[in-house]
Amino acid sequence: MIAKLTGRLDSSGAGHAVIDVGGVGYLVEASARTLDALGPVGGEVTIHTEMLVGEDFLRLLGFAKAEERDWFRLLTSVQGVGAKVALAILSALEIGDLQRALASGDSAMIARANGVGPKLAQRITHELKDKAGALGGIAGSGAALSATAGPLGDAVAALTGLGFKPGEASAAVAAASEELGAAASLDALVRIALKKAAK
Repeated sequence: MIAKLTGRLDSSGAGHAVIDVGGVGYLVEASARTLDALGPVGGEVTIHTEMLVGEDFLRLLGFAKAEERDWFRLLTSVQGVGAKVALAILSALEIGDLQRALASGDSAMIARANGVGPKLAQRITHELKDKAGALGGIAGSGAALSATAGPLGDAVAALTGLGFKPGEASAAVAAASEELGAAASLDALVRIALKKAAK
């Protein structure tokens, strides 16, 4: 939805923004990262939305990027993770950091988010470890990593072809890309990624 930001209400972690669409104001819940990305009050914004409908509520959630919305959906697929907890996780962690935490099984990193205890963080890590790679989007040197993204995507495909899980392959290739730089060849990426994945 393209609209105008007319107000912002911040709380710890996630918060709310009021979005004016054709003269109608919508209260949108969002992560702290989305609130930061929206820019100044009065400016035009593009926001990706998700509507939650229950017996006695209707909630509109907003995301600066479609990728963040996809991660919200994935997080809320875990039992015990509602909208508030998912937004807190997306507020506390960059998407690349979240994917690396899941791929490496680092539940302590996920537990940094408000309202996420050690047990819930372990459940999230366990349930999403294999699904994390499917979303792609690890940020390595600022580049998005996906299954079709040139040498990075080819390197991930090579590692998954060797039996690594998608999340492990994505994390290893992202780390290799950060070490080698954007101009790295496929051979070099695969060689370094294999070393990192084997650790």
